[in-house]
Amino acid sequence: MQVKNFLSFKTVLIFLIVLFLLVFNVFPMCYLVFKSFTGESGFTLEAFKRIYTHALNWNALRNTLLTAGLSMIFGVMIAFPLAWLVGRTDLYGKKFFRTLFVMTYMVPPYVGAMAWLRLLNPRVGTLNVWLADLFGLSQNLFNIYTIGGLVWVLTTFYYPYAFITISRAMEKMDPSLEEASKISGASPLKTVLTVTFPVMLPSIVAAGLLVFVSAASCYGIPSIIGAPGQIDTVTTRIIDYVYVGSQEGLSDATTLAVSLMIIANIVLYISTFICGKKQYITVSGKSTRPNIVELGRWRLPLTLLVSLFALIVVIIPFATVAMTSFTKNLGKALTLDNFTTRYWHILFTRKGILDTAKNSLISASVAATAGIIISCVMAWLLTRTRAKGRQIPDFLITLGSGTPSVVIALALIMTMSGRFGINIYNTLTIMIIAYMIKYLLMGMRTVVSAMSQIHPSLEEAALISGAKWQRGFWDVTLPLIAPSVVAGWFLIFMPSFYELTMSTLLYSTDTKTIGYELYNYQTYHSQQTASAIATGILLLVIIVNWLLNKLTKGEFSI
Repeated sequence: MQVKNFLSFKTVLIFLIVLFLLVFNVFPMCYLVFKSFTGESGFTLEAFKRIYTHALNWNALRNTLLTAGLSMIFGVMIAFPLAWLVGRTDLYGKKFFRTLFVMTYMVPPYVGAMAWLRLLNPRVGTLNVWLADLFGLSQNLFNIYTIGGLVWVLTTFYYPYAFITISRAMEKMDPSLEEASKISGASPLKTVLTVTFPVMLPSIVAAGLLVFVSAASCYGIPSIIGAPGQIDTVTTRIIDYVYVGSQEGLSDATTLAVSLMIIANIVLYISTFICGKKQYITVSGKSTRPNIVELGRWRLPLTLLVSLFALIVVIIPFATVAMTSFTKNLGKALTLDNFTTRYWHILFTRKGILDTAKNSLISASVAATAGIIISCVMAWLLTRTRAKGRQIPDFLITLGSGTPSVVIALALIMTMSGRFGINIYNTLTIMIIAYMIKYLLMGMRTVVSAMSQIHPSLEEAALISGAKWQRGFWDVTLPLIAPSVVAGWFLIFMPSFYELTMSTLLYSTDTKTIGYELYNYQTYHSQQTASAIATGILLLVIIVNWLLNKLTKGEFSI
């Protein structure tokens, strides 16, 4: 009887998770697709014909594929050597560089757009003006309001996705092949090119595809950088159509969203079912870790080169945002006469900003807490049971994570506004659900990875001692995976806290979030106030990193 109850309990858990995902993920997506192919007379391609007869939409699709494709290529070209240098060599300051490079993963991408807007504005960009004065040029070198500028910003803020993926794969490599290459007399560079790179190729492709989907579904950067240069992308066009407010506008937005979803799902399929099956084919069962490569006389030059990259891509943009928040007149340099704390005072006293911060804190905390509970349950189901159907919620969670944010938001608007018996539109609940669908995978993968490294014999010992499985999990397994649980919670919390794309479509007067408020100030009101909000988020990331490091006793940090 106990076995039957135990099995039924697992079945109930799987059923509840699948039910949640079916109602709030699968059904909205299916309905979105259904609406894009139906009209008053049934099945029709009229919406697609109408959408793609507009040159603007073709240009938007082309711009999306071009910018995302180039960001993917450049992102991998940056991430692979950085992952190798930071994870596999004796480079100076490896831990510092790793934290710095991953930092942009935990920072809103639109903050990067704000920074490079200040640096490379074609007329008054700080870096442009400095370079023109330095070299005596009659005109500025760079124009951020171009395809090249858009690709640059997308690359600098999405390469960490590839960096993290490739780094994790490198840590799991069997070092014997590289050792054999070294014994054969190959140089470290030749070993990387002929051994490490081919072995890592499936992971590199998967990392590149992740960058592609992230860049293609981004809204903040194209709206801030692309809009002034009249560079439309699919995401900006979708939100433009939604803001039209008409039924036809919503229909057109739906059709474009389906186009973006199809692209994302093709990429997700390649990454998960093709590349995923080929990953880590040389992982050893031994406990050995890949050897550290000694750089020798190249150690200092490469450290300086990596430092220069970090300075340009991370430190200068973040410092620019912080300095802007203290600047009275944006047309002048930051001096004592041009220094003010007014915008920080606004940040901590203006009711609208405080209310949006509260909304973000509540929604992100609830999403992270509910998400990490589901993550722990899924980790247990996947690693400790053979329950039938346990792969179904795993697949659905992966599907939700790979779906572009704008598609998730639009699908929820169409299905959760009372038409099908559930009306959570214009509430924080719909935002919490959207955040969970998009970011749940981050927490789940972290906890699953930790639990898979804990041998089941520890729990079996508790069962033999007379403890029930629940007691064994609570007293034995949970304390061991606690650092990963904490890390997973923060990995869901942080992107939910500053999220912009879904919030732009789902907010109401009472549910505006800090991400939307920052974007609103940057676009329509005060760049200095926006910079103060952005710097506040940057400080929050640093504090979270420190807190995460302390709570997990150094096991996890950004």
